Amino acid sequence: MKSLFSSKKRFSVVQAPQASQGERCEPQRAGGVCTTAAMVPSASPSGLLPANPEVVAKATRRRFTVDYKLKILDQADPCHDAGQLGAWLRRQGLYHSNLQLWRRQREQGILNGLTPKRRGRKPNPASLLVEENEQLKRHNQRLSKRLQQAEIIIEFQKKLSEALGIPLKGESHE
Repeated sequence: MKSLFSSKKRFSVVQAPQASQGERCEPQRAGGVCTTAAMVPSASPSGLLPANPEVVAKATRRRFTVDYKLKILDQADPCHDAGQLGAWLRRQGLYHSNLQLWRRQREQGILNGLTPKRRGRKPNPASLLVEENEQLKRHNQRLSKRLQQAEIIIEFQKKLSEALGIPLKGESHE
């Protein structure tokens, strides 16, 4: 434990625990860790007493990725000896209820239970059909315009060939 000296107070620095690989939380997205290191004035002049951890104003719920859940389940499945699973769970910082829930989700199907659900409003199938209909109408108008231009060009070519006396292929003058 390191000590920092201020003008008259002595502060102890407590190292923050590191988040496990695959464990997500909101402060981690911002570049930090889930908890912050606490700088608390030491109660004794020698600074040997442990400092109180900083109390976060609002606790954030831990979120686990699909890969992390599957990795944890793969590691937990071979634990069969008495007390082995409990010790492993304590080292990982997890509860047995997490394993039960994740095993149930795995049995129901990885795609249904373990993929994150899409948040927000669900797409309305009627609005999707209306949007596709509008897109097809615009495409139809573009093709109609191109067809009209092609017909004008063909008419012009016919008139030009008649004026110059050039016979067109496919026409027979007898």
